Amino acid sequence: MRHAHTVEQVRAAEAALMATLPEGTLMQRAAAGLAHAVIDFLGGAYGRRVVLLVGSGDNGGDALYAGALLARRGSHVEAWLLSDQAHPAGVAALRAAGGGVARPGPSHRADVVIDGIVGIGGHGPLRPDAVAALDALAGIPVVAVDVPSGVEVDRGETAGPHVEAALTVTFGTHKIAHLADPAAGACGVVELIDIGLGPWLPAAEVEALQAADVARLLPRPTPDAQKYSRGVVGIRAGSERYPGAALLSVGGAACGLAGMVRYVGTASGPVKQQHPEVVGAGRVQAWVVGSGTDTDADEHLQAALSDGVSVVVDADALGTPGLASRLDTLGDRAVLTPHAGELAALLDVDRAEVEARPLEHARAAATAYRAVVLLKGRRTIVAHPDGRVRINTTGTPWLATAGAGDVLGGLIGALLAGGLEAYDAASVGAWLHGAAGSAASAATGGGPIVAGDIAHHLRPVLGNLLAG
Repeated sequence: MRHAHTVEQVRAAEAALMATLPEGTLMQRAAAGLAHAVIDFLGGAYGRRVVLLVGSGDNGGDALYAGALLARRGSHVEAWLLSDQAHPAGVAALRAAGGGVARPGPSHRADVVIDGIVGIGGHGPLRPDAVAALDALAGIPVVAVDVPSGVEVDRGETAGPHVEAALTVTFGTHKIAHLADPAAGACGVVELIDIGLGPWLPAAEVEALQAADVARLLPRPTPDAQKYSRGVVGIRAGSERYPGAALLSVGGAACGLAGMVRYVGTASGPVKQQHPEVVGAGRVQAWVVGSGTDTDADEHLQAALSDGVSVVVDADALGTPGLASRLDTLGDRAVLTPHAGELAALLDVDRAEVEARPLEHARAAATAYRAVVLLKGRRTIVAHPDGRVRINTTGTPWLATAGAGDVLGGLIGALLAGGLEAYDAASVGAWLHGAAGSAASAATGGGPIVAGDIAHHLRPVLGNLLAG
């Protein structure tokens, strides 16, 4: 599991750890990790030209001490001081190692810029002097210290001008901005350096599943399993106008994780032709409702809710009247799967607000609807009504294709029917969906995919996970 902690949690852990160490040890650990990460990024140190952008915080000190280590390895290092309060001992260490210190100047050649402008305690966009310094170094890759300066660390937002890093080197634990968009998009590759915080860190507010977590959570048949004990998932999707939604939803559900798939809707002909193992109406352990149901969405949702089982509510069903009150009887056994526009409608806000603050709005919707909310996006967010959040890091931009969400809804339904709690089913489903999309794209040499390719690659992905 990849854990992401808040600034307050990190600060408390750092204070507890520093009380057990000689003064300055923690910064030296961070600087050494940063320097080695930069060397790996550059493919060496000798002869490389490095510019440090240094503010007044401790991450500026990390940058300065890392610069001193690079200078000792033969790099030409120059620090641009953006504050009169730059870490004095770090400045002295850089000078002693042969590095230079200057005010920001005109553009010149460099191999890398190290962003030590603002640390994890910073708020708001970059000041004009920092923006000007970055503009003077435009086109040179940036390595950010802890987080890209100018992002909102605990909210994963970008409120204005900020650093766009190729690599972010962080210490002790991931921060929420490393996982949550739009800030995560500014981080580039994130490398975590262990500085000994682990024993002092509390439970994380935000986390991301890894392959081992998904493998552990996957439902597996017992030796005496039969199709009903493995779970039955029902699909209420598609319409005369959108028959393909039924095929794609069933395709996601028919990945083998549930013992049986039932289909109820107007596209039973093409569904049974493509999936002869799918049967008709009957008892289920979970329903998937909404994809392409058009004007029948309300009727399908009401029928599904009347069974009292877990329900995935997607697409057209998200717009049915009185949704929040209708879900009351399910508690956290409902999974809502909106994209940004649909979530905006659920919360009666502008889509731009959701896209600017997706983590905040996913949490708000989970609270308002007392359901697990899966907000689709580059970094899909799964929010539980109790405040827990998982952010998915698998996938490819080629997943932004019509019908991909239909496959995801069916997949989550199969996981629910297989016995997973709604929060786990949504989180695991998002991970598998992203991994299958990446596998499908890889099969075309990294090229485009269509939604049916995602469903086709689910079983190989599952097979690899289950094989260990």
